[in-house]
Amino acid sequence: MSKRLIDLLVSACGLLVLAVPIALVALAVKLTSRGPVLYWSDRVGRHNRLFRMPKFRSMRIDTPVLPTHLLTSPERWLSPIGSFLRRTSLDELPQLWSVLQGDMSLVGPRPALFNQDDLIELRTRRGVHVLRPGITGWAQVNGRDELPIPVKVDFDAWYLEHQSLALDARILLLTVLKVVGQHGVAH
Repeated sequence: MSKRLIDLLVSACGLLVLAVPIALVALAVKLTSRGPVLYWSDRVGRHNRLFRMPKFRSMRIDTPVLPTHLLTSPERWLSPIGSFLRRTSLDELPQLWSVLQGDMSLVGPRPALFNQDDLIELRTRRGVHVLRPGITGWAQVNGRDELPIPVKVDFDAWYLEHQSLALDARILLLTVLKVVGQHGVAH
């Protein structure tokens, strides 16, 4: 079975199975902060093409468009339930839609923000830009927000060289364990 077919089947089933939790998170976001339920960010996809990626909004609507680690006091920009959404990775659930559309995969390098020039350049130099970005990836299960960009790219390049359906299954399992244990989330 191909990776794309697995992405389609798992994301479609995931959206169906998680429909009630997705609706509850959407309601919680709407009831606890001003603004839209979803935040659509411009991300860098396969071959460095831009696409719009949805997430449940975990930040206030007046937050500067920067990677979280570049914000001064990022916790001050969080919505009332933002920290919870990020710790539990519930903010990532709408990305299953991006997998269905073909902009993302279940497993691959996390998509860079359009303005993360250092990350984009390093990934391009290492050939990682040929991969479809993922909801989770090898770097995610090996440190998540704690990793400096060059180390993330090293993990992404390792994944590029070793990718297989078995490795993807391992990464998905490790992701579930990390999310349940809430490891490696900075904000």
